[in-house]
Amino acid sequence: MAEILILDDDHVLTEMLLEQLTADGHKASAAGTLADGLTLLRQASFDVVLLDVQLPDGNGLEYIPSITASTGQPEVIIITGQGDADGAEKAVLSGAWSYIEKPYVIRELSLQLSRALQYRREKKKVSSRPVALKRDAIIGSSPVIKKCLDQVARASISDVSVLVTGPTGTGKELFARAIHENSARADKNFVVVDCASLPETLIESTLFGHVKGAFTNADSAQEGLVKHAHGGTLFLDEVGELPLSIQKTFLRLLQEHEYRPVGSTKQAYSDFRVVAATNRDLKKCVENGTFRSDLLFRLQAYTIALPALKERLGDVRELVLYFILRLCLRYGLEIKGVSADFTEALQAYDWPGNVRELYQTVEQVITNPMLGPTCFAVHLPDSFRVHQARAGLSSKKAPPKKESAGDLPTWSGYKKKCELEYLGQLKQLAGGNVTEAARISQISRTRLYQLFEKYRINFSDEVIVNKN
Repeated sequence: MAEILILDDDHVLTEMLLEQLTADGHKASAAGTLADGLTLLRQASFDVVLLDVQLPDGNGLEYIPSITASTGQPEVIIITGQGDADGAEKAVLSGAWSYIEKPYVIRELSLQLSRALQYRREKKKVSSRPVALKRDAIIGSSPVIKKCLDQVARASISDVSVLVTGPTGTGKELFARAIHENSARADKNFVVVDCASLPETLIESTLFGHVKGAFTNADSAQEGLVKHAHGGTLFLDEVGELPLSIQKTFLRLLQEHEYRPVGSTKQAYSDFRVVAATNRDLKKCVENGTFRSDLLFRLQAYTIALPALKERLGDVRELVLYFILRLCLRYGLEIKGVSADFTEALQAYDWPGNVRELYQTVEQVITNPMLGPTCFAVHLPDSFRVHQARAGLSSKKAPPKKESAGDLPTWSGYKKKCELEYLGQLKQLAGGNVTEAARISQISRTRLYQLFEKYRINFSDEVIVNKN
């Protein structure tokens, strides 16, 4: 038996669902608004929530994170309108378990529900196992980072290809290494391929190695990066920077795991696991023709999207303390403390350079020869403090400007301007025909002639306006 919550304002459908769920042995509750549903979620623990998209007090998709984070962390099955592909996509991306089109809810409910409940049972078994995740220098305890670490743990179990995405400076390589260190391949090599700097002329030699005499100055055989990754992980850093001409080489390598060293006549095999990283939107790159769709398909069997630092500002203090400890040990300095204003200033910044920029900022502070035992906001770089000062000023709204008598035209002047503009447009629409102008404007021909004379408009020719 499972605890099910129906969050839908369709009373007929809700009654049908309550009847079916009860008949199937489940305990079901219902709410017709988001407010009532969220109240129930705070009061009781549910296994599954059947969520309508359009509710009287809001869009259900926007509340999926709140629902899944409530007591019991229920799975969410979205009930969408027929043929609403965009709604279905957004539902999945928002964290829903699955979605059902409204005309087929009753028919498909049992199957979807049984799969969701089976998933929950298996997830509880896995989560109950004591597993210490090796997270190296991944610092933070915010919900978004915990979610990413949970994805690292899941990715580490299998050998599927993983694509780590996120803005520059978010620590994509750290997460890639964490996947490797927590996998069955941890005792083998983690080999980095810097895709942004691979020269097209040397790519095969760099990746596959070469035999002696394969080309000029090849005085000895050399193994490539793919050989070094045998048994371990091949990390394709900034894979979105790969030129289109090189992508086919990578596709063949990922498909077959076979290669031929330059100058050799024999095929070689390498058993490696692929993890790639990018700060680009590869789907858009595919649409623009700069990235192969088949290569993207190979790379994104599993995706981990890292958040920008501004999306997890709650981790800033923890990161700062870690960086201070690391930097003080590195430079042989006494461990520094941090003041409240120092932390507050850092948390108020939007960090376009993300964690990397935060590290560099802390390093500048720590290496300041005038720094005492405590870091204060005044120790932050001038450029940082100027940015903060400007942001503080721009956030304060200037008092509304009071209009003077000269800013407001007189009634007669405003009326004249409006009549002139209207008559000009009327002439263009009527094509110089007074009868047509009278019909459009619903003004008598006599009144129109009076207005033409008043503003000295020759209606049958171009509009001539005397504004004096």
